[in-house]
Amino acid sequence: MISKTFMTNAFLWCTLALAVVLQPYEKAPQNPYTETAYFASGCFWCVEAIFESVTGVGDVVSGYAGGTEKNPTYNQVAGGRTTHAEAVMVPYNPKQVSYETLVKVFFGSHDPTTRNRQGPDRGPQYRSIAFYKTSAEKAVITTHIDVLNTKKAFNNPIVTQIMPFTIFYEAEDYHQDFEARNPNNPYVRAVSVPRLLKFKAKFPKLLKASH
Repeated sequence: MISKTFMTNAFLWCTLALAVVLQPYEKAPQNPYTETAYFASGCFWCVEAIFESVTGVGDVVSGYAGGTEKNPTYNQVAGGRTTHAEAVMVPYNPKQVSYETLVKVFFGSHDPTTRNRQGPDRGPQYRSIAFYKTSAEKAVITTHIDVLNTKKAFNNPIVTQIMPFTIFYEAEDYHQDFEARNPNNPYVRAVSVPRLLKFKAKFPKLLKASH
């Protein structure tokens, strides 16, 4: 004979199970930065800070790209002992910012006419490179260059390399968010901050509210 206690417990367990089943399904939140773009335009401390100020861009990652050596280190790249350039990976939300806009930011935030040089930094590791992952991205880059040339936006020819993206090596931890974490660094104060402020003055409508 089944006891009343057993029946009561069974009823409670069934009720609990039914309540769990009837709970509305909640989809797990997804990362809104579903696309990535890759650029090189001088010291990655500067470039990272510029792209992170743009609406629709997530946490930019500094690293190395454009060369053939595996797992390069900062000392190797900065010392000119590899074929890589200092580069950044730009995660972005295509619903908020387009690839075309990021290309505009790239060309509008450095001098693409100085070969193997950006400001005080010299060497092929500081060259200007726009990486593309698809033929559509390549078309965006080449079209924008044509527009700049037509408008005579620069006094000298654009020397930016247009390269297919192959691999990106993340830089050492201490390079990530370097400008934000080291505001009193002499290079940051003399080069990075002025470059960021110049970009902000040029493209105020692209900036995040926090900037």
